[in-house]
Amino acid sequence: MDVKIEPGWKEVLKDEFSKPYFLQIVHHLKTEKSQNKIIYPPGSLIFNAFDKTPIDKVKVVILGQDPYHGPGQAHG
Repeated sequence: MDVKIEPGWKEVLKDEFSKPYFLQIVHHLKTEKSQNKIIYPPGSLIFNAFDKTPIDKVKVVILGQDPYHGPGQAHG
């Protein structure tokens, strides 16, 4: 999975990326992908919001859970 993340976010999130829960998510996604299941967004865009918005420009983060599960739908 080729994921792009802006360096500031990468520094802030680096500890999370090595925690067991996160590694389990990565393993699950890789397993699903190896079974040719379609995953949205594509792996390279999973953290697209963290690549397009430098952390030092962020004032507010709004978290949501809406599942976007089709081609051409908003994500990130």
